[in-house]
Amino acid sequence: MKKLISIIIPVYNEEKNISLLYAELVKMWREIENKYNYEIIFVDDGSEDNSIKEIKKLVEKDDRVKYLQFSRNFGKELATTAGLREARGEATIMIDADLQHPAESIPRFIEKWREGAEVVVGVRKKNRREGLVKKIGSFLFYKIINAIAEIKITPNATDFRLLDRAVINEFNRFTEKSRMSRVLIDWLGFKRDYIYFNANARRDGKAGYSTLKLVRLALSGFISSSLVPLKLAGYLGIIIVIISGSLGLFIFIERYILDDPWSMGFSYPAILAVINLFLIGIVLSCLGLIALYIANIHGEVINRPMYIIRSRKS
Repeated sequence: MKKLISIIIPVYNEEKNISLLYAELVKMWREIENKYNYEIIFVDDGSEDNSIKEIKKLVEKDDRVKYLQFSRNFGKELATTAGLREARGEATIMIDADLQHPAESIPRFIEKWREGAEVVVGVRKKNRREGLVKKIGSFLFYKIINAIAEIKITPNATDFRLLDRAVINEFNRFTEKSRMSRVLIDWLGFKRDYIYFNANARRDGKAGYSTLKLVRLALSGFISSSLVPLKLAGYLGIIIVIISGSLGLFIFIERYILDDPWSMGFSYPAILAVINLFLIGIVLSCLGLIALYIANIHGEVINRPMYIIRSRKS
């Protein structure tokens, strides 16, 4: 029997692009239809236009097209999650509805999967019409997250990727509600490979992610993949305690033990400022200690699996 491949498409206000993307997918699949069956799962993320009507038109004429419709806009990450839980294929491909991800690259993803890769990641080489602010923001995001995260994330990696059924089953065990899917997939591990592509220009409509939403997504990625932001207050407190403690000890020895031999003449307000700085450092250090306890609680509450088994023999 032919293996089933699921294609997940999160949708938010993409009425003009849905039929175009569907046509591209059907055209692309003619190259490999003798080897694989497919299903297309649209996840309408509370669109405010006629996206759901366009999707239903496709459902009526093609029984391989399915859809989920959210009651409101919950965000692309949760739309992707819902699609992965709905997918029945032995592998699943996630692709954006704005036609920036080239559908003609899908056979290359499947070929990598056939060669043994369990995660095939689409990496953007060039994004046409990408603004300078977004380029700088993307560069800084990957620099920061790779500096503080427990796992390394490939720069310019996108949500355009293929997941093997084993990876999907493990991904579906995650319980956190504030999530960045690509970070969670990287956390899972498994054997991975990469496909490099040039992103197409958006055909119609506006990008679903505003600058504010991108910032929120980046913060979610930082928080979910690293505890360093939680510990920053403690690190800062330790630095302040060391500096102010050393300075206070120097002032005490210079003024009260050596009787100001170098005529530095530290005033009482200056001494008081150093004492206050030292106490602030103590407070921040205590906050850092509390952060360690909160970090432990955070790790327990998100309830991630303690380990991942790729395969087993019963």
